[in-house]
Amino acid sequence: MKSRFLFASTLLCIGLLSFGWSFNPKAADSKSKPAASSNTDWPQWRGPNRDGISTETGLLTSWPASGPKVLWRAPSGEGYSGISIANGRGYTMLGKGNDEFLVCFDAANGKEFWRYTVDSQFYNDQGNGPRSTPSVDGNLVFAQGAQSMLVAVRADNGQKVWAVDLKKEYGARIPTWGVSASPLVEGELVMVDVGGKAGYSVCAFNKASGKLVWNSQTDTPGYSAAIAVNSNGARQAIFFTGTAAVSLSPKDGKMFWRHPWQTSYDVNAATPIFIPNDKVFISSGYGVGATVLQIQGQGGAMKVEPVWRSRVMKNHWASSILHQGYIYGFDDGILACIDANTGEQQWQQRGFQKGSLIFADGHLIILGERGNLALAEATPSAYKEKAAAEVLRGKCWTMPTLAGGKLYVRNQSEILCLDMVGKKM
Repeated sequence: MKSRFLFASTLLCIGLLSFGWSFNPKAADSKSKPAASSNTDWPQWRGPNRDGISTETGLLTSWPASGPKVLWRAPSGEGYSGISIANGRGYTMLGKGNDEFLVCFDAANGKEFWRYTVDSQFYNDQGNGPRSTPSVDGNLVFAQGAQSMLVAVRADNGQKVWAVDLKKEYGARIPTWGVSASPLVEGELVMVDVGGKAGYSVCAFNKASGKLVWNSQTDTPGYSAAIAVNSNGARQAIFFTGTAAVSLSPKDGKMFWRHPWQTSYDVNAATPIFIPNDKVFISSGYGVGATVLQIQGQGGAMKVEPVWRSRVMKNHWASSILHQGYIYGFDDGILACIDANTGEQQWQQRGFQKGSLIFADGHLIILGERGNLALAEATPSAYKEKAAAEVLRGKCWTMPTLAGGKLYVRNQSEILCLDMVGKKM
């Protein structure tokens, strides 16, 4: 039972996070247009580059005892979907009643613009509702329900563009704790870890029409979100499936390289980290640990070789951060820093349990499992905390989102928007 609970907590937080919205859909004008795009948007899972890193600066490094100023708060409900921010609007998924919804709200005040019914509600003993985080691309929003319904809707008004039932069409297998991988937009394609029938582990769809463009591999589905990088003369889409780390060509799905990686219950949950110019970090929990793989060769002759492998960093579900050659992340329930080149541990810090973190302005923004928020200098020399406060209570398994100087955090009952730079609304 203990291992089952740990597994469940893995996926619930996996980077697939959400809050159940309960605003009146008429609270805001659904015809209101999104604001102009900002270079501080957080339009998808793990931010602009899927690495958990924000380019924002000017963060407050001291807080009152109560923490950063609360700009607004709203009730939340079922699900673990992350919050994406683009063009002045927020997008997330939630479960309410018998349905799962994709919801759009005003990032400035939390008022709802529209909601779209994605699928029927996903029920699970470790939490109901969707896990995947929406991806915003121009006037399209892509979202995947916990039972593998993939949809594209208009960002401005929530009208359906297309929908594909991946389970019905391609034999998608639904992981025990629900589909958690977030859609990856690459050029004119949207790619997802389907985990389907033979040859349909990963699929790419035309983002405008939903038509299948290519399919590849025959892996068990994982819970991790893919990344796209440039390395060794090629654009590579790297998926961390339930079976392996796999690099595919975004153009046609042909495999560049793969590295087998087995974890109990297929919980490969944390997002891979690209270490320029030719290395990839992957990690999982359940005693497995982490490795850095070096990509060798060009084109169809690529392969990977481990630079190091160790149990020093075991990402149960929360993804790590790379900064100036060091990796910061959660070794199970302990925050840690390791050398990306060697795997050597630099420091550990307790007190956050299975938390999550992002990076901005030279600092780590850390949200503990029980709602304790902290700001710490991102340095390998020691854990150097600048500010800390309890901002929420209860279970907090959702990675924070930072956009426009505002930090969005949640537990299972509410979502908070916090002022991180001291600016007035």
